[in-house]
This record gives sequence, C-alpha cells and structure tokens, in this order.
Amino acid sequence: MEALRELIYTTDRCIGCNRCISACPVLTANHVVELGEHERRIQVDASKCIACGSCLDACEHNARGFEDDLEQFIADLRAGQKISVLYAPALEANYPGEYKRILGALKHMGVNHVFSVGFGADITTWAYLNYIQKNHLEGGIAQPCPAVVRYIESFLPELLPKLMPVQSPMLCAAIYAKNYMGIHDKLAFLGPCIAKKAEIDDPNTHGYVSYNVTFDHLLQYLRKNRIQGDPVEEEWPAGMGAVYPMPGGLKENIRWFCGEQVFVQQSEGEKAVYETLRRYVHRVKAGKSLPLLLDVLNCEHGCIDGPAVEETKRGNDDMLYAVQQRRAAGQANGRGPWSQWRSRKSRWKQLNRAFSKLRLEDFTRRYTDRSQENQICHPDGAKLREIFAQMEKKTPESQKINCGACGYATCEEMATAIYNGCNKPDGCIHYIKHQVEQEKQEVEEMSKAVLDKNRRIGEMVADADGQLALLSGSINAMTEQNTNNANESISITTDMQEIVEFSAKLTQVLGEVGALLKRLEENNNGIEQLALRTQLLSLNASVEAARAGEAGKGFSVVASEVRSLSEASKQTAQESNHNKDEISQTLEQLTADVGILCRVTDKVNERLNHLTANSEEISAAAQDIAQATRQLGVHFEQLNEMSRESQ
Repeated sequence: MEALRELIYTTDRCIGCNRCISACPVLTANHVVELGEHERRIQVDASKCIACGSCLDACEHNARGFEDDLEQFIADLRAGQKISVLYAPALEANYPGEYKRILGALKHMGVNHVFSVGFGADITTWAYLNYIQKNHLEGGIAQPCPAVVRYIESFLPELLPKLMPVQSPMLCAAIYAKNYMGIHDKLAFLGPCIAKKAEIDDPNTHGYVSYNVTFDHLLQYLRKNRIQGDPVEEEWPAGMGAVYPMPGGLKENIRWFCGEQVFVQQSEGEKAVYETLRRYVHRVKAGKSLPLLLDVLNCEHGCIDGPAVEETKRGNDDMLYAVQQRRAAGQANGRGPWSQWRSRKSRWKQLNRAFSKLRLEDFTRRYTDRSQENQICHPDGAKLREIFAQMEKKTPESQKINCGACGYATCEEMATAIYNGCNKPDGCIHYIKHQVEQEKQEVEEMSKAVLDKNRRIGEMVADADGQLALLSGSINAMTEQNTNNANESISITTDMQEIVEFSAKLTQVLGEVGALLKRLEENNNGIEQLALRTQLLSLNASVEAARAGEAGKGFSVVASEVRSLSEASKQTAQESNHNKDEISQTLEQLTADVGILCRVTDKVNERLNHLTANSEEISAAAQDIAQATRQLGVHFEQLNEMSRESQ
C-alpha cells in the first residue's frame, strides 16, 4: 500500500479542546499527545485520516492546516513544464463574477489549457448509467467524493463491491484530455477539496493528474503576488455536470435521464454520510431493498462549500443560486441531452450519441481494500470493563453517560479510542471530575489535619508564650539582681580601695615606728655606754675618795650615788632594749600581716574588678536575651494569631 502524505496537520495553536475529535468520522484519526503536565495536543494520524476537512471547520483556534501541491505546481510552471488545469465547477459557483479572470491569471502564469471538470461530470453520468444498465447493478454507491472512497476502502470494505467502479469527474476529464484529445501536458486539478490529493496519488487513478491545487491557497497566492489576467472562456462546455458540486447534483443528473420515479438516496455532511454508510452495510448484508444509487458527499453543502474554499466564501447561499442559474440557463438554451424540451428517452439517446466515441472501460477503475492496515480494534467485554475501570466508570450507568465532552459520541467509543492508543483516561471529563472529587476529599482531610496541627501548634505556642513570659520575668529579675550585684561590687571595690590605701598608710606608719625604735635602740646603747663610763668614773672616784680619807667621804657618797644611777640607767636601757626587741618582733609580725593584708586585698580587688566586668557582660547579655525574648514573643504572638485564623 502507498504511504499517505499528511494532508491535514495540527499546529501549535492546538489547546486540546476535542472539537476536532467530535467532528472527525474516523475514531482513530486523532491522537492525544501529552506535551506537559497540563498541556495536550491532538495530532492527526495521516494513515487513518481521510482528509475530509471536518476538523478544519470545527476548530475555532485555527489549530489545523492542510497541504496541497501549489508550491510544486508553481515551481514546475516556472521551470517551463507544460501544465494544463482542470477546474472544478465550484470555481464558477464561488467566484461567479471573477472566475474567468482567475483562469486568465493561470494563463498569465504559464498554464497551457483550462478545462471545466463539469464536462468530466457529464462523462461520469454517462458512464454510471451505462455501467448500471450493462451490469444490472443495484444499490451502487456514487464515488465522486474521494473522502468517502477512502473511508469505504479503509473502514467499510464490505461496501467495496457496491462502490461504483467509475472514475470521478476529475479523472474522467483527465482521461478524456489525455486519451481522446491527445493532450500530453501534466494536469493540475483546481478545486475546493483537500482529499483530492489522496485520489491523485492513488495507484488506481494511474497518475493522470499530477497536482491538487486548492481554491484557498491559489487565491491567496494570486492576491499576495498581485497576479492578474484577462478573462478566459472555458474550453469545454459542460452540461448538467455543472450541478455536481451542489448537494444532490448527481441525483439530479440521474433523474434528468431516468425520471423522478428512480430512487436515488442522498446523504451529505461529515456525520450523516458516514452514519448512512454504516447503516448501509447492515442493509446490504440483510439483503434488504436498495436504491438505484446512493449519492453521498462528505461536505454538508456539497463541493461548493468544500474545506479548501476561502473562509470568506464559506456558508454563502449565493453559491447555490449561482449553480441553479447556471443549470437553468443550460437547460433552457442547451442542445442535445441538456435541453429541457426533450423527453427523457430522447435525452438518453442524445447523451449516448454525444459520447459515442468513448469506451466505458477507459473510465472504469478498481479500489483497494485498506481495512487491514486501518483496522480499529474493539475491546472485548473483559478488556472493556478494565478500560472503564481505568476511567473510574465502574457502574453500568457511568459507562453510558455519553456526554460527548471527550469528542466521542459514546463512552464506549472513548474506551475504544483508549484501547487503540488514541486517547487516555484523563480525556474523560467524568474521570477528571472523579479525580477532582478525590483530590477535594484528600484536601479536606489534609485541611482537617492541618487545622488539628494548627490547634496543637496554637496550644504549644500559648504554652511557649507563657514560658517566654516566665523567662522574660526571670531575665528581668536576673538583670535587676545582676545590676545590684554590679553596684555592690563597685561599692566593695571602693571600700577595698580604701583598705588598700589604709594598709599602705599603716605600712608607712609601721616603718616610721621601726625607725623610731631603731633610734631608741641607739639611744639605749648610748645610755649603756654612758652608764659604763659613769661606773668607771664612779669607781675612779671611790678610789680617789678612799685615798683622800675623811676628806673624800662626801665625794665617795657622790661616787656611790653616781654608780647607783649608772647601774639604774644601764638597767633601764637594757629593759628598754628588751622592750624594743619585743616591739620590733611585734612590729615585724604586724608589718608581715599588713603585707599579707595588702596582697589579699589586691587579689580581692582584682576579683572584684573581674566580677564587676562579668556583671557588666552578664547585664549586657541579659539585655540581649531580654530583647530576643521580646522579639520571640512577638513572633509567637503572630504565629498564634495565624493559627487562630487558620482554624
């Protein structure tokens, strides 16, 4: 099988809104891709996409774009290749006043011929009627729409035998140009259809057409580059084929030749047509009555409102009136099979006469069964229940909510998409709702736990606040007591300083007393020496008095008295020295004690100085602690307030 080009693609404007999924007739053509925790994009699977363009109409975010062959077409024209254009009748319907100038612009760009596919549609009508008549086909499915053909080939292969084996109007025109007119140019199709590219690339169309150029892209290019041309007339006059692009156009052509009594079932629109085809499968299998032909078009308003029509032209009813006017004019002024004045039998004869040189087999085709490569896997009962369980749909009621928010028509379709890897459980809004409810419950439980913790924190904060108050009071008392101690230490230091000064003075006085005692010792020694000399003198006097006899008696008495005085002075001096020694010993002991007192006083004074300094440091530290405690108290109060507010 040939690889499909990605004709429709997703842009970075996609927000994952699911509208494209809801519009798409193919369950597996859209894949949900997770780009981040809360970002997703819906990508197109080119192998499943039938290029119907329904997602382009549905998307309000311009998140889908499409490809055609315009760039290659222009490049080949510039390279000098000979190219002719087959344009869809919808061009005249969409641009009734300017389509001839558009054709002229193509000629200006180098296009060789411009042919209306309306003529090819006339050939298709002729081929349909002849094939039905020769093969007695009943219930055939018209195939002008390539999106419908691709859908049947890929997903409803049971209908392949009913798919009309006749080429589309585009291919009928191309075959006629190549095989009957001898045109060897490469052919480009200008139309409103994206899916035509799939038909052009299909091996069953044998490469008759090389390019699919869309109205939208070509008109943008012409305006952007200001390309204009003189009006050009169509080279092939079309008959009733001109009404093919409108809903029921093929049916009108069949009835034009077969009569109103012929039942041609008609269905249009991305949702309706594929549902009609799915029902048609059951009808064919059941052997029920079938119409002569099933006329189906992907686009609700036919090809005149195809997905590659410019946005400004979409949904404009004027296009229908333009087609009707063209048909009325052709029937009133037409000749041969298109004249309204002829009977249906005569019209049929004229149609066969007009195309008498054509061979039916030149315009027939085959189809390819692509169902194996595009098979949609449907989960069995057990697997389906498993997927529903993943989607939190565990009851029969929840499995049939069918809200469509996921983009699929039913919950079972969503489960099937998940089973085929196209989506995920979180694409279901009820799954998300269930998750939100669970998260809400978890949040409520967490909130309850937080409130409980806040309550306990509040209690702890209150207790800590009380402890801080007690600590603050203790620190204040300690600070006050430390201040008192510091003041007392200062007072004691002052008193000790006085003691030091007194001890210094006492040491000085004791030194002076020692000096006096030394002088006293010297005096006593002098007295002793004097007493010794006095004794010698007294002894000498006594000797002399004895020599003098009676005359020396008085002098002897004096000498005796002097000796007595001398002995008394000596004894007094000796006693004074003895007392001095005792005083000196006492003074030395007192001096030593005063020295010890001074040293102890110095040590006490030093320690008092240290104590005073430490008290100052303690006081400063206590003030810092008090300040930190007050600040901590403020924080605890704020925390307590927040705890109360959270409750």
